[in-house]
Amino acid sequence: MITKFAERELSTKEHMFGGEGKFTSRVIATEATLYGKNRVFNHGYLQKGDEIGWHVHHGDGEVYYILSGEGEFNDNGTLVTVSAGDVCWTADGEGHSLKALSDELEMIALVAYNK
Repeated sequence: MITKFAERELSTKEHMFGGEGKFTSRVIATEATLYGKNRVFNHGYLQKGDEIGWHVHHGDGEVYYILSGEGEFNDNGTLVTVSAGDVCWTADGEGHSLKALSDELEMIALVAYNK
């Protein structure tokens, strides 16, 4: 099965997890498509200054893969500058946030259940 880019719905969430601005994304695959093993698999964008706010994972973990741009990743209270090619992993019970420092930060987000 192939899903073309234009066929995937674009959604925008304001103040995601209490963060500033908005997070725009397209679903890559749904939870059902992934046999219930992953909750989120999205291709997302943050504009400069926009952020995914601080949140802690319970029963799952999350990976961000940075495709382009630069951001500030809060890894359990440690701020790290991330850019294209970097992988950010947040395990079950840990917290994180991500803020765009460049004009646009493009990323992949995957939330996997801890089962």
